[in-house]
Amino acid sequence: MSGTEGTVVAVARDRGHHFSKPTAMFIRIVTGLGVEGDAHAGATVKHRSRVARNPLQPNLRQVHLLQAEVLDELNRNGFPITPGMLGENITTRGIDLLALPQGTRLHVGPTAIVEVTGLRNPCVQIENFHEGLLEAVLEKQPGGRVVRKTGVMSIVVADGEIAPGDTVRVQLPPRPHVPLEVV
Repeated sequence: MSGTEGTVVAVARDRGHHFSKPTAMFIRIVTGLGVEGDAHAGATVKHRSRVARNPLQPNLRQVHLLQAEVLDELNRNGFPITPGMLGENITTRGIDLLALPQGTRLHVGPTAIVEVTGLRNPCVQIENFHEGLLEAVLEKQPGGRVVRKTGVMSIVVADGEIAPGDTVRVQLPPRPHVPLEVV
């Protein structure tokens, strides 16, 4: 993990089920639901493919976070991606979100807290958004391990407003730490 404290670079939400989300001046997150005014908010799953399989499963994907360092890498590799374009609600800088264990709590701004539930699995929509992007966000390491660079998913455990410039503080769960899996 690069640090135990980072910063919010951007926030985004969208009432519709679109791949990208427009950035906003602030978002409000609501305990047990997600981002107020976002299509993915709710106690039960809202992602269309998951709803089709089981609409009653709990929503472990209420808030999507992505580290700006991934956007920096994509930009260096010729993909003009800016905050919100990959569908994230919160873009951060200074924390290696992908290295966090399950159950990590992120204290964002003055009162908001989200708990990391797992990794976002990039799907074919990302390739439809920009050709070659799927391969760019899936890194195959020696031994066959795949690193998914499209951020982490979380649930809301404390309400709050979040805006660019807010601090993000990491609270690790008790050991033993469980690595993130796709949710």
